[in-house]
Amino acid sequence: MVENQDRTLDAVGPRLKHLRLRRDSTLHELAAETGISASTLSRLEAGLRRPTLEQLLPLARVHGVTLDELVGAPPTGDPRINLRPIATSDGSTVLPLTRRPGGIQAYKFVLPTGSDDRIPDLRTHEGYDWVFVLNGTLRLVLGEHNLILKAGEAAEFDTRTPHWFGATSAGPVEFLSLIGKQGERAHVRAAPKT
Repeated sequence: MVENQDRTLDAVGPRLKHLRLRRDSTLHELAAETGISASTLSRLEAGLRRPTLEQLLPLARVHGVTLDELVGAPPTGDPRINLRPIATSDGSTVLPLTRRPGGIQAYKFVLPTGSDDRIPDLRTHEGYDWVFVLNGTLRLVLGEHNLILKAGEAAEFDTRTPHWFGATSAGPVEFLSLIGKQGERAHVRAAPKT
C-alpha cells in the first residue's frame, strides 16, 4: 500500500508540469494564481518535493481538474458511473458519457479558444453524428460549408461527409456529440398541436 502511494505521489510532478505547459503558463504566473512560490512549484514539478493537500487544492482549482485527476488516483466504484475525461494534445477535453458496446455513444467535448482563420483538418468515418452546443460558439466545417453554431443550436450529419469541429476566437466551446452507426437516426418526438 505504501509503495503504491509513493508511486502515485512521484507521478504528480510530471503531471503538474504537463498541466502548466498545456495552459501555456509560466511558474511565476502559476505562483501568482495559487499563492505557492515559483521555487516550490519548480521543486514539485521536478519531483524534488512531495505535494501537500494545501498545495494540491489550489493547483487543482487553477488547472480545472479534480484532486483525483491531479494525483492520478485509481477509479473507484462503478466505472460506468465514474467516467474520466480524456485530455488531448491540442488542449481539448473529451468526456465519454456512455460506456456500453454498440448503439449510440455520447460524448461531451470542451475545446479551447481557437483561431477564426485556422485551416481545418477534415475527417471522415462511418456513422451519423448529432451535435448540440452547450456554451460558446462552435465552428463546424461540413464538406464545403463553414457553419457557426451558438449555444442552444444543433446539427446532424452523415460522418462520411468530411467534417471538422473547432472553437472560434470568441472563446472556448462545450458541446455534446451523439455518434451512432450508419443508418441509425435520432427519433424526435414532439407534442401534437392543440
